[in-house]
Amino acid sequence: MPRMLDVSDDVRAEIGDEEADRLLAGENAPGSYDCTSCRTQGDSEQERTSTVLFIGDETAVLAFAHATCLPSQVVQVTEEQLQGAVRSITGDSITGDERPAEALPEQAVLGVTSGLVLLGGELHPALVVEPTGRIARPGTTGGAGDDFLPLLIEQGFMPLSQITEVPPVLHGWSVLLAMGQLHAVLQPGTGGGSPVAWWQAHQPLQVTDSWRAAANKHQQVLLFAAPVGSIGRQPREDLLRQALDKAAAGGQLVASAMPLAGT
Repeated sequence: MPRMLDVSDDVRAEIGDEEADRLLAGENAPGSYDCTSCRTQGDSEQERTSTVLFIGDETAVLAFAHATCLPSQVVQVTEEQLQGAVRSITGDSITGDERPAEALPEQAVLGVTSGLVLLGGELHPALVVEPTGRIARPGTTGGAGDDFLPLLIEQGFMPLSQITEVPPVLHGWSVLLAMGQLHAVLQPGTGGGSPVAWWQAHQPLQVTDSWRAAANKHQQVLLFAAPVGSIGRQPREDLLRQALDKAAAGGQLVASAMPLAGT
């Protein structure tokens, strides 16, 4: 049965037309899958699904995501990240050419959701960042802990126990919006150099007209971040707000305000 798959030109170029056509025809694509962004189940027979190709030095992994979570894209990762893949995944992962198929590893891939947050009677544009797996401190071998929030707090993000007011501005950071699309979250460069991307969209992400209007009005964006499993995929902004409030009450949320770069 044909699948409701999105296969970007970049992914097609990597896996080849023949493999892409087989995917679209449903020959190699799974019906149900675990979204590589939000980690909840999806169904490529019932909802738009993105193909996301992770490429290391020698290995490639074709994963699947809700189209509302991620666009179809190619993501460059280290070979070590791919070789450390969790092999117990139940869905079928496939790759083009003769690259071995493996499950997606836990790695520092950040899922980003845009939405409007009501504070003080005004709607503010917000980005909610949740990794797809635990984040280890650089230079460590990982383990059972998750250093995502401690690392962000060290960068100046504010821990929240409740969402009642606009968080402080994090100087040196900004959100890059160009031609009405979300491109990146920028952080200060080392040694006072040019800003570098903390998160960058592999394809520019669309935002709603109301989100863009709020961003232009306030000239800043609120960024909320929570560890993997704290927020999940929320189909409506009211449910997203509930998830944010719950994460804050549980001590699992940090935030900052960032100036808007671009238009």
